[in-house]
Amino acid sequence: MIHPTALVHPGARLAEGVEVGAFSIIGEHVEIGAGTWVGPHVVIEGHTRIGASNRIFQFCSLGSEPQDKKYAAEPTRLEIGDRNTIREFCSFSTGTAQDTGVTRIGHDNWIMAYVHVAHDCDVGDNTIFANNATLAGHVSVGDWAILGGFTGVHQFVRVGAHSFCGVGTVLLQDLPPFVTVSGNPAAPHGINSEGLKRRGFSADGILAIRRAYKVLYRSGLSLEDARKKVAELAADAPEVEAFSRFISESGRGIVR
Repeated sequence: MIHPTALVHPGARLAEGVEVGAFSIIGEHVEIGAGTWVGPHVVIEGHTRIGASNRIFQFCSLGSEPQDKKYAAEPTRLEIGDRNTIREFCSFSTGTAQDTGVTRIGHDNWIMAYVHVAHDCDVGDNTIFANNATLAGHVSVGDWAILGGFTGVHQFVRVGAHSFCGVGTVLLQDLPPFVTVSGNPAAPHGINSEGLKRRGFSADGILAIRRAYKVLYRSGLSLEDARKKVAELAADAPEVEAFSRFISESGRGIVR
């Protein structure tokens, strides 16, 4: 299942059913899980582990050295889960010794062309990254988040689960779960109610999240007072608990 023009290092570990397309290069410390398809002209290098049943399209660069001037050839890693679709010209870097040393991509993510995931990022499951979405270093992205085309995320920013970024969004601060934003810099525009419905949230749960959103963004309360009020709502609505915890733990401040 390896094209004769591909270069696969003898030390690489490829499981059963892995396909490697023409002119692709697989490095010494790469591990690829069963059923993963690697298209033509793909470079996978570094200490990179890729799970099962992924689809990696042409001209991707995975596991390259981080774009960090402090990097000194430490054996840092890139870890990619299962069933991800990674389209053309994506680039994912390994981590750095200044952080966990690992860049992680979870499972079942839909990652479109020209997406860049920098060093030490942590991407959850079931996310969608539209074309040219870019994560700077040390960014975390929660499950089911959607980043519109040309979204740019500043380093150390956290993107909450089930959130939605419109096209061309620039995130300079943390984005709470469930919230929809757009613009440069990002501004809030309500909750991702349609996405929550599709994922099985109840009408009551969505209503509780909407109430928490209004407390944070429309009540006129200070951030500290809004945090306290949202925490009170979370006591009676488990759907709000993740929202409350996120805004209480934010270190960079939140989009507001």
